[in-house]
Amino acid sequence: MAENVRPPDTPGRSRYLPIADHGLIGDLHTVALVGTEGTIDWYCCPSFDSPSVFGSLLDADRGGFFALSPTVSAQSKQFYFPDTNVLITRFFTADGAGEVQDYMPMTDGVAETKRHRLIRRVLCVRGTVPFQLHVAPRFEYGTAPHTVRTNPESAVFDSANLRLALTSTVPLESDGTDVRADFKLGEGESAVFALDKIGDGVEQRGCAHKEAAVEFADTVAYWRRWLSQSQYRGRWREMVHRSALTLKLLTYAPTGAIIAAPTTSLPEQLGGERNWDYRYAWIRDAAFCVYAMLRLGFTTEAEAFIKFLTTRACKGTDDASGPLQIMYGIDGRTHLPESELSHLEGHQKSAPVRIGNGAAGQLQLDSYGALIDSIYLYDKWAQPISSDLWDSVCALVDWVCAHWDQPDEGVWETRGGRKNFIYSRLMCWVAIERAIRLANRRGLPADLLRWQRSRDEIYRRIMERGWSERRRAFVQQEGEDVLDAAVLMMPLTKFIAPTDPKWLSTLDVITEELVSDSLVYRYDPNASPDGLRGDEGTFSICSFWYVEALARAGRLDEAQLAFEKMLTYANHLGLYAEEIGLTGEQQGNFPQAFTHLALISTAFNLDRALG
Repeated sequence: MAENVRPPDTPGRSRYLPIADHGLIGDLHTVALVGTEGTIDWYCCPSFDSPSVFGSLLDADRGGFFALSPTVSAQSKQFYFPDTNVLITRFFTADGAGEVQDYMPMTDGVAETKRHRLIRRVLCVRGTVPFQLHVAPRFEYGTAPHTVRTNPESAVFDSANLRLALTSTVPLESDGTDVRADFKLGEGESAVFALDKIGDGVEQRGCAHKEAAVEFADTVAYWRRWLSQSQYRGRWREMVHRSALTLKLLTYAPTGAIIAAPTTSLPEQLGGERNWDYRYAWIRDAAFCVYAMLRLGFTTEAEAFIKFLTTRACKGTDDASGPLQIMYGIDGRTHLPESELSHLEGHQKSAPVRIGNGAAGQLQLDSYGALIDSIYLYDKWAQPISSDLWDSVCALVDWVCAHWDQPDEGVWETRGGRKNFIYSRLMCWVAIERAIRLANRRGLPADLLRWQRSRDEIYRRIMERGWSERRRAFVQQEGEDVLDAAVLMMPLTKFIAPTDPKWLSTLDVITEELVSDSLVYRYDPNASPDGLRGDEGTFSICSFWYVEALARAGRLDEAQLAFEKMLTYANHLGLYAEEIGLTGEQQGNFPQAFTHLALISTAFNLDRALG
């Protein structure tokens, strides 16, 4: 295992960039995170959940990286080529200005399925700029050795399970493990580097200037064609469209699965243990994504996810956690064992680094509500669901009717034992209520009398046991007084009128105790132990739920101010992680689908409320 592969004295490079100092590129199979200093710090190949090739985001010395930046002191700025997922990092030096264009080529609607090409095109736009290339792959999360075969214009990195080819328009040199190049560009000159997965019938090929230009144009055209389907014309269009483009990047094209985030183990608190692998398809997250995509008019993505559910998730099998697993692999697999990579130090030394996710075996009853609500909306806004899918829905609703009153681990995936969470009850109500609506609208066969009895029983249970007279608020668990921002979903799901006195009182209490400058904490882990050490930042999806709850309550001035404040916490590209820290830093896996889908929903509904 190579040591010290990231020299601390390399010009323009820091040991660990903040999480927020990255942009995202991808090809609907995998992604790469590119830092503002020009380094690819995270890249798994060939798919989202494959072992990392570049993982310096999780270990600066052992993780591997793909650095491309000036060899002299430079200021840098990043932006996306308008209306695309092509990322441009600009460098300003004393003698000139240059830029690196990063993209994964997309042609004819999809990436080349087996090649998984990553292109880095360097241009000098003013003066002269000296650049340095340093490619240091570390296969299998930095555990697998590799060899390098080079000639002046290409290098092949060979490991036991993966072979990558780097082609270049400038001469390359190798030390047996890494590949380097030093070159100077004058105004109007460029250099091109392409990294391809080869083998399994995919041959190495070059990447000349002309070919890179064609692939750049094709990729720009692909993303603009895709985004042109958006029907959103309201305020905050740029942020909404950036969120949509981000959600699209988190979609696995072969199956339609939508992952929660493309990274693993980015800490919710530096030095804490709340580090998780999010490179999987959570039913809840993906179902909410369907809602966001449908709102914007992207019915193809919603259809692909519904197909993923039909063919992989809605099997109707029953086990201790019910017929529906809370998350699946991007290929639909159910076995996602969790383990720790003890040889990696973690982002800014925040171990542990985990792969897999032990929460896959948890019981989270709210997933049923999120799923069936998304199917209901797809049937309403896109196209009628099939008879086979309706049969699966009926089986799920029947199960919910029989099991809704069980304790579970809840939406926040606590590891402190199962409890009677109000949010879980709420989403069970949603599951049954939406199925009843769908059956009535379509005239579909259903055990409506049983469903209605269960729906009404859940409603009364929440009103009786979820309401705390002492707190004058709906609370986290039955018989407790702990607040939980998840109840912000109550008016959003139409469980309670947004102007109901009980709800308005709840909103006031949440504002007083869980809100900080428009940012919302999920709950107080000291008051409600969740089985984990350490604290966390504010939870961004809850902050957007809060804005929407304010808007629905008619408090539009407060809602708009809170939303505008929330937008200031995005990174320089409009991207969000899962949480926001005390001084505005992004925390947790990045970027987070949950956050971006909530931004879309909130912008849509707030814009409509403002008129």
